Amino acid sequence: MNLSLRFKRTVFALWLALVPLSLYLVYHYFPPPAYIEWPNFIGFVTLAIITAIFPFVINGVPLFLIQWVHLAIFLKYGLFVELIVFQIVLIPFSYRAKLPRSEFYRIPWNSIMFFIVSFISGVFFILIGGKFGSLSIWHIVIFGILYLIINTLVNHVLLKFSLIVMKKRTPFLTKDDYWDYLSMLFTFPMGLSLYLLLEYVGSVSFILLGAPFLVVAQILRMYSTSETANHYLSMTAHFGHQLADHLTSDEVVDLFMKKTIEIMPVDHAYIINICEDNLQFHRAHTNGTDTTLELSHGNILKSPIQKIVDTEQTIVYSQQTEWISMGLGFLPVATQSIVMMPISRNQKMVAILLLASNKKKFFEEYQIQILDLLCSYFAVSVERSRYMEATLNKSERCGLTGLYNYRYFEEQLTKKMQSLLDGEIRQLSLIMLDIDHFKGINDTYGHQSGNIILCDFARLLEDAVGDHGVLARYGGEEFVILLPNMSKGEAFNLAEEIRMEVQQSSFGIESDLGVERKKEFVSITTSVGVSTAPEDCDKPISLLRNADRALYVGAKQKGRNRVAEYVK
Repeated sequence: MNLSLRFKRTVFALWLALVPLSLYLVYHYFPPPAYIEWPNFIGFVTLAIITAIFPFVINGVPLFLIQWVHLAIFLKYGLFVELIVFQIVLIPFSYRAKLPRSEFYRIPWNSIMFFIVSFISGVFFILIGGKFGSLSIWHIVIFGILYLIINTLVNHVLLKFSLIVMKKRTPFLTKDDYWDYLSMLFTFPMGLSLYLLLEYVGSVSFILLGAPFLVVAQILRMYSTSETANHYLSMTAHFGHQLADHLTSDEVVDLFMKKTIEIMPVDHAYIINICEDNLQFHRAHTNGTDTTLELSHGNILKSPIQKIVDTEQTIVYSQQTEWISMGLGFLPVATQSIVMMPISRNQKMVAILLLASNKKKFFEEYQIQILDLLCSYFAVSVERSRYMEATLNKSERCGLTGLYNYRYFEEQLTKKMQSLLDGEIRQLSLIMLDIDHFKGINDTYGHQSGNIILCDFARLLEDAVGDHGVLARYGGEEFVILLPNMSKGEAFNLAEEIRMEVQQSSFGIESDLGVERKKEFVSITTSVGVSTAPEDCDKPISLLRNADRALYVGAKQKGRNRVAEYVK
């Protein structure tokens, strides 16, 4: 829930009224030591800032373990100096949090919270008899751990109070809270070690403890990134299989939008279709709600969309200042990070996916790679579903080629799969073929010539398949072959024989586009996908879609004119 402007202004006013005056009172009643070694003090501040900039990351949760440095500062210099250092560290801490402009009020709010936490735990330490600058091991261990426990507990309570004030209710104890308490097992011995090393070794202690801290922080960060990327890949693979279970193109689009927002927790998401060089909103999701946007082509271009239309390449912006000169357009005012990715079919951009976040530097490199994979699944699924819809209501035979059509083939596929499940046949293989660059043939020689090639191609397939299986025209320039009791290896060999024969054949046509009709011969190639049940799947539509995926991902996207088998 968005907080009012009045509340945010009140937070700034409250900070001005409380923090400066409170610091003065602490200085008066709990003054710092008369002598401060400034090189050591600067070392403390530097180490505290580095700790705030490089948090530990565990299971995707950043832990800002700055308490260990502040414990050493507190034990050595007392409450006032620790308060000052904490307020200084708040600056890089806030920067690392990537706060959008609308949440700048959290800087003074956090400042007040940090001040209260330090003040209560510091006064508690003094009241129970704690002494600053002590070198008694038992003294600093007992009073130091009590100080740190109170510090963590007060921070926990104030954090929950803060969430209530900001209308963000959560359970009193969460996984992140447990990590905070467990982190004391690290911060306490590290803080005591820094304090004692500084007393006995000197300034080199900042390096002796600071360097290992940074190394461990970076190792955990890389490990966490790897774990997160693997989790994303697992979700993406599952999503790809879910797409394969949806028949209509509208179902595919709806599922893609839903799952993309789940995998990438963005604030805004849009799918923009390109129809005859005009941009049209196909889906829109803003601030957690599906919406309808009706903007003209020109108005859509008054935004960063113009850039991807010009380049047809994936574009990522980390903050608003990088793209605002192109116009805000349909994007909400609070938008910061943007990723725009082309959705292509047959090497042509047919749509644009735009995801946006209100946070700066939101998108990581591995997220962009995952998103590219999602768009590939989506493009293939939409194309496949549209082919299915186009052929669903046709008669048993294709009027052009004389082959069975998709409806008949689908019935046979269902029957043969049931025979497989009943144990009547051992295996069931499916070959899907697509003529490469067929649009170019139509554009060059005319559609009638293209139809002649389709018919000749169908005859070639009939000769190759014979009585071994069911041959059908899937749609457009795509054909399918259903092969009962044929293994994947045998189906692959058959597909390769067909591919080679097509490549070596010449197809006679009479061009319609020249000044006069004349006999010509053209060469074509075909890309092929192969899938087999039961090793790949046990459902008829899955067998078909697996071969389809192998065709487009394993053959088309890898250069065409090749055979690819489905791999789980």
